[in-house]
Amino acid sequence: MRGGSASFATGGNGLRVRGMQDVIDIIGRVDAVALSLFVLVWLAFEIISDHTNLRHTSLSGLMAMKRREWMLVLAERDLRMIDTAILAGQQQGAAFFGTAAILAIGGCLAAFGSADVAIQLFRDLPGVAPVNRAVFEFKLAGLTLIFVYAFFKFGWSYRLFNYCSILIGSVQQVAEADSETRRAQAMTAGEMNTIAGRHFTAGLRGIFMALAFLGWFAGAGGLIVMTLAVAGVLIRRQFFSRARAILARESAP
Repeated sequence: MRGGSASFATGGNGLRVRGMQDVIDIIGRVDAVALSLFVLVWLAFEIISDHTNLRHTSLSGLMAMKRREWMLVLAERDLRMIDTAILAGQQQGAAFFGTAAILAIGGCLAAFGSADVAIQLFRDLPGVAPVNRAVFEFKLAGLTLIFVYAFFKFGWSYRLFNYCSILIGSVQQVAEADSETRRAQAMTAGEMNTIAGRHFTAGLRGIFMALAFLGWFAGAGGLIVMTLAVAGVLIRRQFFSRARAILARESAP
């Protein structure tokens, strides 16, 4: 095995990958550079937005603070129908996108069986360089893996929102416990909701990056352009959007 430990193979005359050097041999060095840029941009954005101090100033970070404030308000009221309705909406959103990811995976798998037809369609498009079956299947496999990643994120998010609903149910009423106890119980539910929201956001990010990955079917240049364009949109929404400015203004001392 050369250059790596991962392996992937399909039957017939299609894709057979047994190492990283095989990947470069199949897609070419230019495409390998474009793919590396795609992965690095995605990882860099994940690290910056979720694992550095900037996560506290992003749109998602500011919304996480609002999630906790919501739970503290919940702890001080007896009637919590509005809270359960909000949580149901969050679960429905995770379920919707999880279903969409499953459908996308099915479409990708179906495309493997129609690879020759799809390749011919791409060859007929102006400005798109022709590709062989192995390269096309490699790109299709990458797109499938991205949707699988998104599905797992949405599925786990749905599960965590379900856990959050149970934790909300465990928050005692005003007449049953003191304020400190109720606030501690509510903050536990808030942390669970925040984690669920983080996974939901990661799933959405996977969908956006899948759109960038589609640019690779038009060539290495298409992948680079789409990757930078999608990254620019995500950065603007998280750090420079009007929605973020509204939350930042409200959170300012």
